Amino acid sequence: MASSLELVLILLASAVGVVVVCRTLNLPPLLGYLIVGIAIGPHALGWIPQSEDARKLAEFGVVFLMFSIGLEFSLPKLYQMRRTVFGMGLLQVVLTLLAALLGCAAIGIDWKVAIALGGAFAMSSTAIVMRMMAERMQLETVHGRDIVGVLLFQDLAVIPLLIVVPALASGGEALAAQLGIAMAKAAAVLTVILFVGNRLMRNWFLLVARRRSHELFVLNVLFVILGLAWLTELAGLSLALGAFLGGMLIAETEYRHQVEEDIKPFRDILLGLFFVTVGMLLDVRIVAQNLALVLLLFLGPVLFKLMLVAALSRLFGASPGTALRTAFALAQSGEFGLVLVTLASDSAVLDPQLTQVVVAAMLLSMLTAPVLIHYSDRLVMRLAKSEWMLRSLQLHRIAVQSIATEHHVIICGYGRTGQRLAHLFEQENIAFIALDPDPERVREAASAGENVVYADASRRESLVAAGVARASAMVISFADTKVALGILHHAHALNPGLPVIVRTLDDADLDRLIAAGAAEVVPETFESSLMLASHALILLGVPLKRVVRRIRNVREDRYSLLRGFFHGATDSPEDPEEAHGERLRSVTVGVKDFAVARTLREIDLAPIGASVSAIRRRDQRLTMPALDTRVEAGDVVVLLGTPEQLAAAQMRLLKGRS
Repeated sequence: MASSLELVLILLASAVGVVVVCRTLNLPPLLGYLIVGIAIGPHALGWIPQSEDARKLAEFGVVFLMFSIGLEFSLPKLYQMRRTVFGMGLLQVVLTLLAALLGCAAIGIDWKVAIALGGAFAMSSTAIVMRMMAERMQLETVHGRDIVGVLLFQDLAVIPLLIVVPALASGGEALAAQLGIAMAKAAAVLTVILFVGNRLMRNWFLLVARRRSHELFVLNVLFVILGLAWLTELAGLSLALGAFLGGMLIAETEYRHQVEEDIKPFRDILLGLFFVTVGMLLDVRIVAQNLALVLLLFLGPVLFKLMLVAALSRLFGASPGTALRTAFALAQSGEFGLVLVTLASDSAVLDPQLTQVVVAAMLLSMLTAPVLIHYSDRLVMRLAKSEWMLRSLQLHRIAVQSIATEHHVIICGYGRTGQRLAHLFEQENIAFIALDPDPERVREAASAGENVVYADASRRESLVAAGVARASAMVISFADTKVALGILHHAHALNPGLPVIVRTLDDADLDRLIAAGAAEVVPETFESSLMLASHALILLGVPLKRVVRRIRNVREDRYSLLRGFFHGATDSPEDPEEAHGERLRSVTVGVKDFAVARTLREIDLAPIGASVSAIRRRDQRLTMPALDTRVEAGDVVVLLGTPEQLAAAQMRLLKGRS
């Protein structure tokens, strides 16, 4: 038998390998953990035997997950989303439980088993769905908010189910008495913790935070999580319930975000271990022997939840397309369903063979979840006839606001950065149209008279409707490289000469964005460091003019386009610096022009005094190009020089034009 160290090394090596593969394939790591558990567990390769110690340690993964969920459950947020959470979410869980009871009763299965199965299949995967919705920037869409609301109620519903499922092992009057005692204990613990614990928690965290020790802060977080979990277990309830309540208490304090960051490594590692132990439960031979039942328990709940969620979404006023998108995201089973099945198996509510079949069916549905969400838009366009009309109306509204506009700027994203940018454009009388996928933000901003429309800028048709072919520039105001690359691809396919400025967090993706055609990339970390430096220099007594000049020089080295500026009709001719200073001018080179097929050395702008700052082509942007760079037809040559130099340089480039 392998030593403990060898078992740990096998587990870590397998987990690292499978997480690398999952990240490469854009799949949730938890699916990888499940596959690792199946492969190295006692029913397959047998590298790791089932151990009670491992199971106990893995329980803490669920404890930390429930704590994280509790951090999301601030009472104001619940109140704001009450219609979706306690309306649509409640009906989805209750009707799924009722369907399980009726289905099991029809084929003669005990009602206790039906409650355990119904509760498990009612859950959807918070980890998979939230991650994919965030990556697709759909959390703030109409269907995204419905999905979050239903997931919130499912997470809440886990709490009573964690109490009820173990109690189902008792029979008759003993069950009723045990449930009554459990509910009374839960009510007492909830009352004490929520009404007394909030003030106590805030004061305690303030005391710890004043010590200014990150180590002490993390130790305190672990103490609070495990301490509350121990208290609820002492009261005869689950460890996960105490952790959830602890999360709720901290969610009401100003320490929530720091706590969330500090526990994330513990949560992810222990949760991974939990999913490995769930995978170890699976006996592939039993699954193969009952393959028809596995497929039935996979397809039945998925199709039922798909129809149920779509119907409930329509009942609560959603359009057919929104209802279907919500249904596709919530149709699968989830991690809490696996928790409930494992708990029911440990409590002898489910027999081992049925547990194997149910776990296999749930894992199969979780594997299909990323595929359903990824292709949901295409499926909706095929299934919902009205979706084409709604999409056309949306594009029509965008086109109506942009149809009379030329040489405007398209702002992708209307968050804080996008709004500040728009207000600066308004002050300079620069026409713009902003695209944003958050309907609530668009409604409020549009009602205030701002030129913003509801649209996903990553869609080609949205950019067409926004007049990308007539635009002078585009700004991507949110820091999401993956989405920005998609927008750049569509923008340059529709308007090859369009300059696009992209916001990013740091320089990590600079080369990718420049290669994709970004005219300039503005990293937040670079700009914040300049601001810190400028304020520090001023406070240290350096003259303001010298600070401004030094910061300007640094920016000119970093941003090639800041050497000079593009002149406009609103620029004052009376300003000597602007009248005789360096400017930028874009010149598009045609097929018959002198510069075509010649190198910059052959064109020779040096005697004129001007220089080439950049050359933009359909698929690339050349910053400060070398003298042996050859100019091609269709290139946009960005010239740098004084007004007189620019005029002479432009004549030099185009003198072959008839």
